[in-house]
Amino acid sequence: MAPKADSVEGVILRYMNEQNRPLNAQMVADALAKHGIKKQAVQKVMDTLAANGRISFKDYGKQRVCLANQTQFDIPDIDELDAMKKQNDQLQADVAAIRSHVVELEAGVKSTESNLTLEAIREKTKQLSSEIQVLETKVGSLREGSVLVTPEERLEAKAAYDHKLGLWRRRKKIYQELWGMITESMTENLKDLKEEIGIETDEDVGCNIADHSSLGVKKQKTGY
Repeated sequence: MAPKADSVEGVILRYMNEQNRPLNAQMVADALAKHGIKKQAVQKVMDTLAANGRISFKDYGKQRVCLANQTQFDIPDIDELDAMKKQNDQLQADVAAIRSHVVELEAGVKSTESNLTLEAIREKTKQLSSEIQVLETKVGSLREGSVLVTPEERLEAKAAYDHKLGLWRRRKKIYQELWGMITESMTENLKDLKEEIGIETDEDVGCNIADHSSLGVKKQKTGY
């Protein structure tokens, strides 16, 4: 008998059918946290659903990944697939044409915006003149040897930077340890798993913590 729609089992089963993609207990618990459903309850329900054949599953070491039962979905025949493909091709062509038209419209808007009115030119000239005066004042102060940043302010900024850099290192270490424990027994491609659950590391975005030395201060090499 199918679970009631408003029961915990019904909510979890409906979510898995709607998603129709591989999910583990943690991913389902995160998605359904707004319903007050905890991970332990999710795991228990998913095991029950799997045992009853309402969802399929595959174990990866200690990790179980579940998927909606595919037999419940209508599978199109060859003619339906061909019609869907033709419809998809037509839609893609329509989207390409619309995008091309949008690009033309945006180019026209930018061209119009770049042509300033006489009043706008006068206002821009006034603004630039004011900025030039400010910059000339700063240059004059530098030439006279004025101190723009005191040693105390420099130390305060360096301390704040070092503190945030330390937090970055600690949180990076915590993530690496947790990720190692979670995936130590898994045999699937970890890169694909990270993409599936939305994890993005420093390395993925080309960011290296080693490049961010404290305020750019490098130790001087000592020659012997």
